[in-house]
Amino acid sequence: MHNYDLIVLGSGPAGEKGAAQAAYFGKKVAMVERDHDLGGAAAGTTIPSKALRETSLALSGIRTRRLHGVDVALKRRATVQDFLRHERVVKDAERTRVMNNMLHHDVAVFNGVGSLVDERTIKVEARGNAPEFLRGDIILIATGSSPRWPDNFPENRCIYDSDSILQIKSMPNNMVVVGGGVIGCEYACTFAALGVEVSLVHNREILLPFLDRDISLALKNSMSRMGIDLVMPESVESCTVKANRLEIELGSGKVSKPEVVMLATGRTSNTGELNLEAAGITPGKYGLLVVDQNYQVIHPETRKPVPGIYAAGDVIGAPALASTAMEQARFAMIKAFNLEPYKEHVVPILPLGIYTIPECSLAGKTEQECREEKIDCVVGKAAYDQNARGMIVGDCDGFLKLIFEFNNDLSRPMKLLGVHAIGETASELIHIGVSALMMGAGSDLFIGLCFNYPTLGELYKYATYDAMGNRAKL
Repeated sequence: MHNYDLIVLGSGPAGEKGAAQAAYFGKKVAMVERDHDLGGAAAGTTIPSKALRETSLALSGIRTRRLHGVDVALKRRATVQDFLRHERVVKDAERTRVMNNMLHHDVAVFNGVGSLVDERTIKVEARGNAPEFLRGDIILIATGSSPRWPDNFPENRCIYDSDSILQIKSMPNNMVVVGGGVIGCEYACTFAALGVEVSLVHNREILLPFLDRDISLALKNSMSRMGIDLVMPESVESCTVKANRLEIELGSGKVSKPEVVMLATGRTSNTGELNLEAAGITPGKYGLLVVDQNYQVIHPETRKPVPGIYAAGDVIGAPALASTAMEQARFAMIKAFNLEPYKEHVVPILPLGIYTIPECSLAGKTEQECREEKIDCVVGKAAYDQNARGMIVGDCDGFLKLIFEFNNDLSRPMKLLGVHAIGETASELIHIGVSALMMGAGSDLFIGLCFNYPTLGELYKYATYDAMGNRAKL
């Protein structure tokens, strides 16, 4: 029996940062990872998918569309693996970085499947080895999630999920993406940019409804211009294999016969192997764990926190982003070991980045939320094609949208409520707005700032001017 202050199950973003946070304060920490490499899905699939996207942007010529005389021709015989050569280097480097971080913090790493024996004991089983038992005062569950495979889709070499699609052997002529969430939209854009004829089947009328409506509509229009056939609202009734060909029947009665299907139909928390019943924990739908405001797991019957057991990241559900998972785990460990006031809460304003083509990003309130909450607001926009840097990169459709709280005193600044961007490097551009939101800043901040020229950052100044002009008209 090995004794630790903390045992972390999983080595993805939540597991890594939770372990490092506790170890930073001198706690004795063990990490259990079922895979040979550390890093979880972030290193195994998130980075590869983003690397594929970056390669598609370069090889498809999207980033050279405004350069006279430059023509990037894509070879049809190229495979996804050809496009992921750089990904392999980056992925290995990220896995090495996680391992080095654990070594730096003296975290003991155990490879094998971890499961609960009781509320304080973890059994680690590795193939070919006798089980090891770890005893911990605190347990952090950070085992992530896996793609969910609907019952009406058979197993077939031409049907992929968001993990297995990265192992596709050759580039198809056409494909159907089922599911219009973040993952479905991202992969639809990536493969369309690589010259694949893509249809996206989505069961709602709006793409990514959590986005500000202007951004969602702009993304929908951009995807359509890329040649993506947006089949929505629509459902898949059945998928069968006939004469070595896939046949998809939609709810409307239409039939599609794609070469390849990619399922982006949600994810299931990786809790099936944890033997959570030993601690009196029953996972919810799709294996989700319920936690309180401190990320301590809630007992399903008593509705009280389970002593000493915490969870963070995908395993607890939305927003299921690496960035938020890191913050959740850090905060959970601060609470678990009473390390306040080092970190008193999870940051209240979290940026979201969607790596479609073009990128989308947001922080704070949407215009729709302001209307629903009866907050008087003023909107300001600035377009990439009216910005010197935007013109340089050739982005004609991108824009920044700022939402301010309305006041009718033109001498007073307006408080910033929300920041929304679509276009080249939107996920980077958003951080200026996030900082302003965290400060509780107003329109005077952007008017007073001096931005490098030419940069996309200037969009903040001109979107603010636009909002001030719109306020004056009210």
